Amino acid sequence: MTSLVPRAPYTDEELRKLYPPGLELRQVQVLMRHGERTPVSARFQNAGLKPWWPYCSTARQMRAAVMGPRDPSLGPATDTLEWKRRLESIGANDEPILAKGPQDDPDAICDHGSLTDHGRRSTYQLGQRLRHLYVDRLRFLPPTLTSTDADTSLYLRATPVPRALESLHQAFAALYPPSAREPGPDGRFPTPTILSRTPDDETLYPNDGNCRRFAAMARAFAQRAAERWNNSPEMDLLNRRLGKWMPPGQRIAVDSRPRLSGIMDTINASLAHGPETRLPKEFYDPETRAVMERINVDEWFAGFKESSEFRTLGIGALMGDVVGRMVERVEQEQEKGIRFGLSGCHDTTLAGVLASMGAFETDRWPPFTSHVAIELFREAKNPPPQVEPAKRSWWSSLFGSSPAPRPIGRKPTSELSEAEKSKLHGYYVRMRYNDEPVTVPACRLPGNHLEGDPSFCSLAAFKAVVDKFTPTNWKQQCRMNRDKPPLPEGEPELAGYY
Repeated sequence: MTSLVPRAPYTDEELRKLYPPGLELRQVQVLMRHGERTPVSARFQNAGLKPWWPYCSTARQMRAAVMGPRDPSLGPATDTLEWKRRLESIGANDEPILAKGPQDDPDAICDHGSLTDHGRRSTYQLGQRLRHLYVDRLRFLPPTLTSTDADTSLYLRATPVPRALESLHQAFAALYPPSAREPGPDGRFPTPTILSRTPDDETLYPNDGNCRRFAAMARAFAQRAAERWNNSPEMDLLNRRLGKWMPPGQRIAVDSRPRLSGIMDTINASLAHGPETRLPKEFYDPETRAVMERINVDEWFAGFKESSEFRTLGIGALMGDVVGRMVERVEQEQEKGIRFGLSGCHDTTLAGVLASMGAFETDRWPPFTSHVAIELFREAKNPPPQVEPAKRSWWSSLFGSSPAPRPIGRKPTSELSEAEKSKLHGYYVRMRYNDEPVTVPACRLPGNHLEGDPSFCSLAAFKAVVDKFTPTNWKQQCRMNRDKPPLPEGEPELAGYY
């Protein structure tokens, strides 16, 4: 699958089942893959595919913030510079040349790995669907965004990769278009804050570039996939159908050049766009693409299903943050805390999260603009927790306040007191992948889910599953165990349990 074909909006009957009246929606966190993009590198020019694609009309109308002179007492003066971007490349004799598309046009040319016009449209449409569900039908989010909402109720974040940030822009602009933003006393519309991290701190995707132990494990699982698949009948089929377009003497393989995952990347990107950038029809045969997906899913995501350490280093910090925000919402007073989160990320994020929770039971690669919605519910009969003031000891009364208690979001379930565990009672978590509920294996057990529907996992059980692979110090653990085997020894450490 390449571009996502969204399912039809929920019917009234489906909505009543998905959001039963006995549960109150308290928080939503959405992880969204970026929209359609160009391939991350140029491939298959020998099959007629042009290296540069003309699907980025935003390159014709770029804008940049410019700071000019101003009275220092009035603060910095900013202006906007409008400019047009063109890409320059290197010619046959190393001379600089303009990058041009199939029609020899130098404008609207995309860089490799860029979000295209189609990707912008599809992520905008995702934002419209989120608004239709959470604003129009469920009345969970306010119809109009105020400055207070933008400051306190929203959590917006994107990875350092431009296509992820741009996709977030598109989705949020549809969730709260200008007509749904209330100007403040100064006449300005509320300005949402979008968080980002430097690459060495990034945990919104499996960070093999800055986590050495995870990188070693990822290479080991890739090598295992190569040994498993390179001489298989499935790989023979791919070579019979597509091998003639490989470099001379090169056979299609998990670790070929280009890698099998790179071949699939170009196929998926080209299939999502117009006829000007299409490969020969053999590349799009359904059986051929299904075989590729199955092998690539095994290479990239089996580690999340089989290794606790792989889960911990690859996606555990992100899921620890997700659970921490849910528990913080529980611990806060009635209407405080983050209500809605939207994060611009990648296919490896979504599949990593689902596989680590034991809920990625598919051989299909996550399509462009896929999303995972992680929803927190409270039983309607369950009153909000009462926040009691902390008691002060005689020592702290003399020498100052005592340290704030450690939040329970990142505290392992095994270390929680009975009073802390009781705060989680009556709360449930449900994950939906592309609008379809998925179920965590441990949540199927008696007592771990809402009666009659195991997709509604008790918050306590959901947290216990995530606790098993939440790192205590991600950066430190990325430097540990380098002398140990990269693959788990013995039986696989199955995901989705505690």
